[in-house]
Amino acid sequence: MDHKEEYSWTIEAKASLFDLKLNEVWAYRDLLWLLVRRDFVSFYKQTILGPLWFFIQPLFTTIIFTFIFGNLAGISTDGLPKPLFYMAGITAWNYFADCLTKTSTVFKDNAAIFGKVYFPRLIMPLSIVVSNLVRFGVQMLLFLLMMAYYYFNGAAFHITSAILLFPLIVMLMALMGLGTGMIISAMTTKYRDLAFLVTFGVQLLMYATTVIYPLSEAFNKYPAYAWIIEYNPMTPIIETFRYGFLGEGSFSWGSVGYACIVTIALLFTGVVVFNKVERNFVDTV
Repeated sequence: MDHKEEYSWTIEAKASLFDLKLNEVWAYRDLLWLLVRRDFVSFYKQTILGPLWFFIQPLFTTIIFTFIFGNLAGISTDGLPKPLFYMAGITAWNYFADCLTKTSTVFKDNAAIFGKVYFPRLIMPLSIVVSNLVRFGVQMLLFLLMMAYYYFNGAAFHITSAILLFPLIVMLMALMGLGTGMIISAMTTKYRDLAFLVTFGVQLLMYATTVIYPLSEAFNKYPAYAWIIEYNPMTPIIETFRYGFLGEGSFSWGSVGYACIVTIALLFTGVVVFNKVERNFVDTV
């Protein structure tokens, strides 16, 4: 009696560069949630305050920014309460920055796992984006609580219809961080120095984004160089985020479309490069 075995897919050493094996990624979705849970539990398991660090980090950063940039430097916040202005920028920026920095070391951090067992490697950076989404959700709650506090104290801000773009904004931040991180991760398999540049490079990039100042202030004080900030793809994302929740910011459909195009380009490039490097990165890491 013949027993024929059928397989859903075959693991091959060679495949097309654009064969992303998305069907395998979907089949391993249970592994994705296990990795998300692992990241969350392992990071905070041996801490005293646990998930409270989700609140502490943006809260202390907001206080420092308010004191240094708002009070000492006197940088405009478009009439918004300074802590509320900075909290909006920090909340959005932290999610993008976390996705980028943690994804950029995915090959180096998981070399032992990748070398022992097969699973679609794209699962690993995707799990980082999803696990960071939990942290973003907690920080959004803190931001909304701060909004409620200032609203009941008569602060001058208002929610606009651009808030309906919030799901798109979150997706753009996630995918932009994912795509850029995968490009850097692929490059660090051969050029280790890039791993050292990422951490402070992301911090420097923050100052070229409208986290601590509005875009209008950049055009008022440095009109000759403001275009650098304007064409930073994270700038329209943060400006739209502020405009939606606080009613102040430089919002336009053109800038949002520009951010979408850049995000798609970075994501496509990142996935293709990641797919190419993951085949033989064990030999170089």
